[in-house]
Amino acid sequence: MRWLKRILPLTLLLLAGCVTPPEPMDTSAFVAAAPRSILVLPPVNLSVEVDAPGYFLATISKPLGEKGYYVFPVNTVKTVMSAEGISEPKEMHQLAPTQLGKMFGTDTVLYVTINKWDSQYVVLSTTTVVELEYTIKSAHTGETLWHTVKQVTYTPDGGSSGNPLADLIAGAIVAAMERASPNYMPLARQANYQVLYGAYSAIPAGPYLPKQTASN
Repeated sequence: MRWLKRILPLTLLLLAGCVTPPEPMDTSAFVAAAPRSILVLPPVNLSVEVDAPGYFLATISKPLGEKGYYVFPVNTVKTVMSAEGISEPKEMHQLAPTQLGKMFGTDTVLYVTINKWDSQYVVLSTTTVVELEYTIKSAHTGETLWHTVKQVTYTPDGGSSGNPLADLIAGAIVAAMERASPNYMPLARQANYQVLYGAYSAIPAGPYLPKQTASN
């Protein structure tokens, strides 16, 4: 068994070395377009959570603004769309980005589809899953400048008290609470920040980002 103990760490190290990290996203088209503003459309919701679009819209403007872009107020966008007789997100997403550019004077349009936004309850645990698909298109040419998909999961932990029975009961209570009221807002915020600032999916810094942080 000694030889196994010696060779196992080496084997794991070799396997880890075989894992190729994803290539950073090619943002050359985005950089060439040099957008200053982003229009965020209400997301198309393919999940069973009817409040998912509201959670997303409440967490997307801040990270985009902190990245250095002017973000059109989401409520203003919905109001203008309603005035044009367009109230459903699917109808908005069918509009060409160039048409939206003429309507709002924006440089780019962010289209988002919510693929998953639900909680899976298994025995004494609940796992909440959020999956979002992001696409930014030029409002001047219609070209896709950036596209990615992000999935974030969260399984609450009731902690450990040293008492197995007490921990089991606590875990069941935490799982039931998560199932009754899923922790969606932090997940949406986490997904947006990871996508916009992540090593392999981040969008370039915008023109309104302070110079001392533009390289971050």
